[in-house]
Amino acid sequence: MSQRFVVRATGPARPGQTAALGTALVSANCRLLDLSQHVAFGEVTLEALVETADDLGAMLPTAGDVFGLDCRVEAVSAKSETLWADVAKDPVWVLTLMAPALSAEVMAEVGALTAEQGLTIQQVRRLSAESRLDAANSPGDAGACLEWRLSGAVRDSTLLREKILALSERFAVDLALQPADLWRRHRRLICFDMDSTLIQAEVIDELARRHGVYDEVAAITERAMRGELDFQQSFRERMSKLEGLDESVLADIAESLPLMPGLERLMGYLKRLGYRTAILSGGFTYFARYLQARLGFDEIHANELVIRDGRVTGEVQEPIIDAERKAMMLKQIVEREGWDPGQAVAVGDGANDLEMLAAAGLGVAFHAKPLVRRQAALSVSVMGLDGLLYLLGYSASDLATLSVDS
Repeated sequence: MSQRFVVRATGPARPGQTAALGTALVSANCRLLDLSQHVAFGEVTLEALVETADDLGAMLPTAGDVFGLDCRVEAVSAKSETLWADVAKDPVWVLTLMAPALSAEVMAEVGALTAEQGLTIQQVRRLSAESRLDAANSPGDAGACLEWRLSGAVRDSTLLREKILALSERFAVDLALQPADLWRRHRRLICFDMDSTLIQAEVIDELARRHGVYDEVAAITERAMRGELDFQQSFRERMSKLEGLDESVLADIAESLPLMPGLERLMGYLKRLGYRTAILSGGFTYFARYLQARLGFDEIHANELVIRDGRVTGEVQEPIIDAERKAMMLKQIVEREGWDPGQAVAVGDGANDLEMLAAAGLGVAFHAKPLVRRQAALSVSVMGLDGLLYLLGYSASDLATLSVDS
């Protein structure tokens, strides 16, 4: 009668060990059912699930002496097989932890949080480059990142979300949990808000400063934040204050726009990886076109300023790009390209981005206000925009290979 066994072989990693284990299993008349191999800090762990009618425990130790690994054999009980089958049905999650530096304390807190929610850690792998996790990285470095693969049903998703946000704020780290679904490494489209997402500015405020009406525009913005005006009302009122602004000011502001940290690196890799990129903004096409020319965005959708005789009229062409229209345009791009909505990513910072974030398969609140962070599925508040590459599952070694091949 056949019996199933788990064979675990460990020792210093060197070439030929997998072949040696395979040869030993053939000699023991084993059928190979599953195989796993992992190398960490110079040590290899080989695990094989096998089936044989022979006494495997008596045969493998001799083989183990041959390939120089410490070999253990454990019989698999019917109870263990049932447990494995049950675990295989559990949802699988990916938790991304990233920051300029990561400490042992935050590791312990993340481990406690996952255990509290009944999630089992299947694997932890490093996505960032090889350097000390607990040391601040040099300027231009993408920071430290670990990716945790988890399984299990979340006990309380609302509580988990609240604790993730609290832990992120307490340790100044970015912590994001997402399903390990089909689309995670098959995203095709990334849509960005512009002001305070791609650039470190709100363009309408900069225009108001140059026109001497900043305080008036800020007062209208404050009324909108108190809920006294909706987006379109507040937008039209703010725009009216810009009437008469000289067109030459637009070029001056465009040339001095401060880019969000990590944007240039992110766009360089997204183009190499074949993503379609779009700006969906309640800002202005004049500045979106500038970013498109500089960074290579595939398409832009924003508000078109009406300019007559070299002066801003205080109007924009209809329709105004608001929250609803941003979400609609994302869906239209997905449909036009023949993709699944799960293949879309949306990134924004404001309340008028929430519908767009919800319409995408992956919605990321980037350096957003607390309200937006609470409502969005994922948030990034510490890392630069290139931290999105980690959320998409790309490691530093993946990207290094891409750079060489490009």
